[in-house]
Amino acid sequence: MRLIHGPILSLPEGHLEIPLHVDRIRLAKRRWRGFAEDGSEFGFDLESPLKNGSFFFRTETCFYGIAQQPEPVIDIICPEQTAEAARLGWMLGNLHFPVEILPGNLRICDDPAVRQMLIREKFNFIVSNAIFQPLSGAHSHAV
Repeated sequence: MRLIHGPILSLPEGHLEIPLHVDRIRLAKRRWRGFAEDGSEFGFDLESPLKNGSFFFRTETCFYGIAQQPEPVIDIICPEQTAEAARLGWMLGNLHFPVEILPGNLRICDDPAVRQMLIREKFNFIVSNAIFQPLSGAHSHAV
């Protein structure tokens, strides 16, 4: 097992990329273990968490990168009117859900209660599987 302390910044061109698939919850941690697609085992003891697309190890022929797994999410289409957008932000903030801000929409974890609230309050949304990268530093009741 190789021990990783942080990302690598320079990558040689023409090398094979080998992904290490990991879910968002584990990726948010500083200490964890994982197996790359080729079976190589890595231990992570990081100063700060890695992100999707980060590269963390290289050999003479390949380099290893983080491939965050998609998860069920709700993309909420942002209302055009300021008052409606503020009301949506207040409702989501009141639930203490982590949120990702994207151009034109807000992304949160899929949750049946949130779906019901969005339908009841007549907000437009799309349910899908996608990579979720919420804002960091905010308090959440989620795991």
